[in-house]
Amino acid sequence: MTADARSLRIAGLLYLIPTFCGPFSMMFVPSAIVVAGDAEATARNVVASEALLRAGLLGHVAIVLSEVVLTAVLFSLFRRVSPTVALTATFARLAMSVVQAVNLFPLLAALQRPDDALALFELHAAGVHVWEPLFALHCLALGALVMRAGWAPRVLGALLMIASFGYALNGLGHLVAPSGAPIYEIVVGVAALVGEVPFVLWLVFARPRSGAPRNT
Repeated sequence: MTADARSLRIAGLLYLIPTFCGPFSMMFVPSAIVVAGDAEATARNVVASEALLRAGLLGHVAIVLSEVVLTAVLFSLFRRVSPTVALTATFARLAMSVVQAVNLFPLLAALQRPDDALALFELHAAGVHVWEPLFALHCLALGALVMRAGWAPRVLGALLMIASFGYALNGLGHLVAPSGAPIYEIVVGVAALVGEVPFVLWLVFARPRSGAPRNT
């Protein structure tokens, strides 16, 4: 296995951390605690499910830490393809990680102030739409790097750009025109599945082709 192949495998394994922790921390835990429109019921659930909420927070922390390491690994893989684009992808993903970390404070506050938990969970949910455009920029830059690398299937780069569109639409759409949320969520779900999953699977299982970076 070449050094590049090892780095690709490491990147793929790091990608699996948010892939598995994300649904639990970002979807299951809120669904088990939050009762839409009912602050009292949500407060009772926070008190009764403190261990679950703390487990969700631990999952969020694992995601943030894995994102930081993954960002460094991806930069090491693609920096020679295009330093400027690689730095753009790096800064965008690091900025996303910072927002994700800051976005944990409402959940921590919910543990201290259960009576305000509903509003704090809603604030946390809104914070997701702040980091989504940053991740969209990362996927766009990463897609361009994959297409130029020479040792990766170009189609994976195009699919990452599709994912970029989905994340940008969901994030900006919720911030600008929240009434379209059901449509945005369908689009981002499909875009993430089609755009990101093939890339992650390739990172985990593929053997990169030899070749120089493309200059197109």
